[in-house]
Amino acid sequence: MASLLKVFDWDKAARIIKERGLTEASAGLYGDYHNTEGQILADGKPYYDDYTYLASVWAVPMLLIYNYDSDDQSYLEEIPCYLSSENTDWDANTKWPQSAIDILSEKGE
Repeated sequence: MASLLKVFDWDKAARIIKERGLTEASAGLYGDYHNTEGQILADGKPYYDDYTYLASVWAVPMLLIYNYDSDDQSYLEEIPCYLSSENTDWDANTKWPQSAIDILSEKGE
């Protein structure tokens, strides 16, 4: 039996981004950010130009939010953000599917 991939959940990420009013965000695989992380949101808009690789059998896809405190020190908030490959047709290279764009553009809650 083939192992199922954990695939980045774009809809969950879009909901978190919208709920928090984020303007910047990245995504990557936990434990391998150096090779997989890229920016997915810039100036409050979907960002397509960075490389990302967002599916794995072993690593957890994460939404990454860089925050700054009053001393201008940055810290990283890592939010697990994935679903099983059996529940989606998204893959490691999917970028902003229409369903996630629709979530971002919804008016009000």
